[in-house]
Amino acid sequence: MEYLDLRDWIDRARALGEVRDVLGASWEEDIGHVTEMLHHTDDAPVAVFDDIPGYPKGYRIVANAVATRRRLALTLGLPLDIERRPLMDRFLELTEADRAIPPAVLDDGPVFQNVQTGDDVDVLKFPSPWWHPLDGGRYIGTGVSVVMRDPDTGWINVGTYRVMVHDAKRVGIYIAPGKHGMQMRNAYFERGEPCPIAIVCGMDPLLFMASTLEVPQGVSEYEWIGGIRGEPYPVVTAPITGLPIPATAEIVLEGFLHKDKVAPEGPFGEWHGYYATGKKDEPVLDVEAVYHRDDPILLGVPPNKPPWEPMRYREYLRSAIMLRYMKAAGVPGVTDAWCYAFGGTRLFTVVSIQPRYPGHARQAMHIAAMCHAGAYMGRIVVVVEDDIDVTDLEEVMWAVVTRGDPERSLDIIHRAWSGPIDPAIHPDEKGHNSRLLIDATRPWEWRDRFPPAIGPDPATKADTRRRWGWILDPTASQPDR
Repeated sequence: MEYLDLRDWIDRARALGEVRDVLGASWEEDIGHVTEMLHHTDDAPVAVFDDIPGYPKGYRIVANAVATRRRLALTLGLPLDIERRPLMDRFLELTEADRAIPPAVLDDGPVFQNVQTGDDVDVLKFPSPWWHPLDGGRYIGTGVSVVMRDPDTGWINVGTYRVMVHDAKRVGIYIAPGKHGMQMRNAYFERGEPCPIAIVCGMDPLLFMASTLEVPQGVSEYEWIGGIRGEPYPVVTAPITGLPIPATAEIVLEGFLHKDKVAPEGPFGEWHGYYATGKKDEPVLDVEAVYHRDDPILLGVPPNKPPWEPMRYREYLRSAIMLRYMKAAGVPGVTDAWCYAFGGTRLFTVVSIQPRYPGHARQAMHIAAMCHAGAYMGRIVVVVEDDIDVTDLEEVMWAVVTRGDPERSLDIIHRAWSGPIDPAIHPDEKGHNSRLLIDATRPWEWRDRFPPAIGPDPATKADTRRRWGWILDPTASQPDR
């Protein structure tokens, strides 16, 4: 890896010309508005907000970090010019189970440069933005990695959950039903015990990405990214909870959640582009300690209408993980997958196969809809043949309307895993949703009589663009041959 922490990562991105410094933007409005603009502009730079009114110079917010394939490659330690499918394949290699490396527990780290406990705790010390106008408060937790421990197995899980500032010493935490963090929290509550928790509000982008993805049950994200890095990830022990926290973290809040300590949380603009939940009582963390580096950096990853930052990198990574789960489920002949950013990488998924037997397409689309990478809040799954480029929405829909017929090509799954933030479900009926599955492959029984398609296969199309794409650029000249 070319970087050790968020600061190193910013320096590497800056050397590539991909960082813009933004001075004087307000936390009340400007930072949220600018971030939304960046999220919805292709190839937009990383923004480093500084000189935020009301806060010391050096108390920064970083937004739109891993929003391009180039910066995703930087984060994964891959060649910057790597193409889509090689990136996905290499990511799968780097995250094979036998590559996992336990973290290295250090005695000290930069995260302990500044320590607040007791009456000194002040979460308002950091410039948490008001990300969307209708939010219920300021959210310090958007680009966060929340560290928790399973009370039965000791498994350390690192997930991303939203964290709202109530006041100087309290924050509220929302976790969606079914998520690992919710399972762990409830396990403590059912025992009548408080739930230890550490909220990391600034960390290297690799750890943040890991905390947003479907890391296998029982595998710690620290071990997972150790495998990607090829060396142990450095952690230190949080003094109050005993949880491992990144040694190079920028900001960490530590304490315990209690079942009987709740306060209204939300509303908050969510990843699908809606305010899908109102204000609701959620557990409150009485922050017992705050640790931060000198001149701390808050990682800001506020949800916006898709596509926004994580959707841009999860198109690659969740699609790769989808391939892994389908292979593990024993589905043969799966050639590609794409979880579209406009659907939050959950609501619209396309899988391509080489059909091998009757019912193969049905098997593939049901597994894609219900495996761990696709089960939570999915909506539509399309299965196509491998002559279709899964990343080309026009080509996918061409397959749907020319190879599918509604009476034989559609399935619906009822009462699948959804949650309170699903915007399409009636407010009184949230919890389950349905899935539309579309078989856009040629009918198995008479596929040899189906009309031949016009045009090249995806590999030929990609090769043509590599060799002849200069024609599309009015400023380019023909390269030497």
